[in-house]
Amino acid sequence: MTATTDESAFAAENAFGKGEPNIAYAQYFTGDSFLNNLVTDPECVVGVHNVTFAPGCRNNWHVHHATSGGGQVLICTAGSGWYQEEGKDAVSLTPGVVVFTRAGVKHWHGAKADSWFSHIALGVPGENTSNEWLEPVDDAHYAAL
Repeated sequence: MTATTDESAFAAENAFGKGEPNIAYAQYFTGDSFLNNLVTDPECVVGVHNVTFAPGCRNNWHVHHATSGGGQVLICTAGSGWYQEEGKDAVSLTPGVVVFTRAGVKHWHGAKADSWFSHIALGVPGENTSNEWLEPVDDAHYAAL
């Protein structure tokens, strides 16, 4: 799929569904995001969520902490987005791209300005896991990508 701001065209490609407005985490996002929990069985120890970002939406810088294990896997499924670790160049995300973020790495991810974007987020099990939400991605920094 090519980058598109056309929500109907994007919805046809978004195999895991847009989900509901991501109200619980809205304070950690710039723009509109949506969450579709893909596994609701309480026996599952891995969080599996389809996160959809409206064009220009991105989450704040954040860190997945763990004393061992932990981190996050992103599987890009539709649209076009960005992933960036602190101190590194941003990586273009398109369907089929998989990213593993190790515990303790400051990063952000979200849609490109001209595209809807979805990824499946998998929380990697570990010991003493937690998320630390940090500052928003600066508008000038984002616009320069």
